Amino acid sequence: MESRIPGFYKMSVTERLEKVAEFANLSEEEKKMVSSKGLPIEIADRMIENVIGTFELPLGIATNFLIDGKDYLIPMVIEEPSVVAAASNAAKMARESGGFFTDYTGSIMIGQIQVVKLKNPYAAKFEVLKNKDEIIKKANECDPILLKLGGGCKSLEARVIDTLLGKMLIIHLLVDVKDAMGANAVNTMCEAVAPTIEKLTGGKVYLRILSNLAVYRLARAKAVFKKDVIGGEEVVEGIMQAYAFALADPYRCATHNKGIMNGISALMIATGNDFRAAEAAAHSYAALFGYKPLTTYEVDKEGNLVGTIELPIVAGVVGGATNVNPLAKVCLKILGVRSSEELARVAAALGLAQNFAALRALATEGIQRGHMELHARNVAIAAGAKGEEVDKIVEAMVRERKIRIDYARELLETLRKT
Repeated sequence: MESRIPGFYKMSVTERLEKVAEFANLSEEEKKMVSSKGLPIEIADRMIENVIGTFELPLGIATNFLIDGKDYLIPMVIEEPSVVAAASNAAKMARESGGFFTDYTGSIMIGQIQVVKLKNPYAAKFEVLKNKDEIIKKANECDPILLKLGGGCKSLEARVIDTLLGKMLIIHLLVDVKDAMGANAVNTMCEAVAPTIEKLTGGKVYLRILSNLAVYRLARAKAVFKKDVIGGEEVVEGIMQAYAFALADPYRCATHNKGIMNGISALMIATGNDFRAAEAAAHSYAALFGYKPLTTYEVDKEGNLVGTIELPIVAGVVGGATNVNPLAKVCLKILGVRSSEELARVAAALGLAQNFAALRALATEGIQRGHMELHARNVAIAAGAKGEEVDKIVEAMVRERKIRIDYARELLETLRKT
């Protein structure tokens, strides 16, 4: 099946689930899990401390995604209106030029080891680099299974930094974590090599922990949005003006990049990944050389818009909540990815789609209009409307452009009286 499903948003919840189940070959048990509470309380009680229940968010499906020639339905967990629809619409436009094309640099994570109280920090750095093979060997003794899968500690870096407490030697273990997010494996290796490093340097090791600034785990995506498909030359110019604004101004850029993460974080939550790690990786990478957009936009010789994105994707398909939360497993099945690399490629394409959709909305009718009807629906429900009352109140609020809870209550009271 294709991910292009015309009229998907017009279907009932049950009809949508049937379409997704057909696409992903879901069992009856998996369908039931999606449509009901997917996280049993006994599992939740073992995932974190002091559990009293579970908290639900909407699970939606972004359609139309064609990535490297393969169709994807992308599960997204998010509370914000219009995000899923915007991503789906952007993916539909990108399909006209073959969809999204991606690249991936590999699954290398960085483990940091902080060495302090050094009389000669540069001499200590020399000793670490001279003996890096010994350190790497010690790190790889921690995880023979990862080593067998082709992963493990691959290299080592060292640098001296100035701090308010004087110079410190910072050592980076470069670890190929394969299909895991990698925090546990990396942290364990850092702990294991600390005594060796203290012996080599004569210093004191304090922090031994993974860095979320995963500069060696980058995902990239590219799409061409034909000018006639997205609304013409004026829309292309409007998007370029919005991009130029974000490139020049960190206040705009913060919201620009937040829009990218609307999509990526929603996918991370759906697949049981640490969305805070994904956010930290993205925003720290954007700030590496002065806070900048994670996307770029250019205009080709035909006047079409060419969008690209580059960012770290810190996520896996094994380990952590991905293997514990049964609904996360179902979401991975719907997505149909087999590796952390494939997940990263999909996430990059989704982030680009989300950003393009936001810029196009800003360049045309404005972002608020796109949010209006969905926001009005939330307001109507919060005011106490039920069933058909919701549609009638939404229609009136949007028509009057008065989307407020007091007005929704007023409309509901009038509706019920009549």
